[in-house]
Amino acid sequence: MNTIDLRGRVALVTGGTRGIGLSIAQTLHAAGAAVAVAGRDHARAEAVAGGLGERAAGVACDVAKIEEVEAAIAAAEKALGPIEILVNNAGLTRDNILVRLDEAAWDTVLDANLKGAFNTTRTVIRGMMKRRSGRIINISSIVGLIGNKGQANYAASKAGLIGFTKSVAREYAGRGILANCVAPGFIETDMTNALPAEARTALLEQIALGRLGRPEDVAGAVLFLASDLASYITGQVLVVDGGMVI
Repeated sequence: MNTIDLRGRVALVTGGTRGIGLSIAQTLHAAGAAVAVAGRDHARAEAVAGGLGERAAGVACDVAKIEEVEAAIAAAEKALGPIEILVNNAGLTRDNILVRLDEAAWDTVLDANLKGAFNTTRTVIRGMMKRRSGRIINISSIVGLIGNKGQANYAASKAGLIGFTKSVAREYAGRGILANCVAPGFIETDMTNALPAEARTALLEQIALGRLGRPEDVAGAVLFLASDLASYITGQVLVVDGGMVI
């Protein structure tokens, strides 16, 4: 139990070309899984897959568009085999306070962050049902648990993703399919690196561990949930926030 071995299993990671998604793809691949990296930019997805080496493929899609999702998953399964681990990481933000948040910004975020997970999950779950096995791991956020000023659309999408996950967990547990969420806190990204010093200090004061998270902190949680160590866990939210929302 000291080493997680995913050899012989196939994973699809949406939003897998940068940041947290890239770290997840690298971590699952290092554990032996074959990994399909999905992103909007096909060339970038293929480049990331090439960097992983064997047992990897790059596919392109806008997760909000079901036709593109179905085509990308078909391509991934043709290259690597049936998807057994789905990681819904793709997402975006369009931040603004509510009175200035227009309908387009609301729809864009909900389509990518919530509808995207619906599209990918519905596409792979029939195969998982037939095989009576599968892992669905959705990347939510602590913002979906506590809200955040200027992010009503993002918070709604991430809270909705938690409810979606719990429903899928209840519906398909009898078919051997486990569905869980990982809810990251504030992670070292280009956005957090650009914070002014005062804002960064104020943020760190809210975190019990006194540091921002790293992409690999989130990837480790995903690896655990994808492994046999988590075979009796479903419908749960694993918070990875350094103790920010204790």
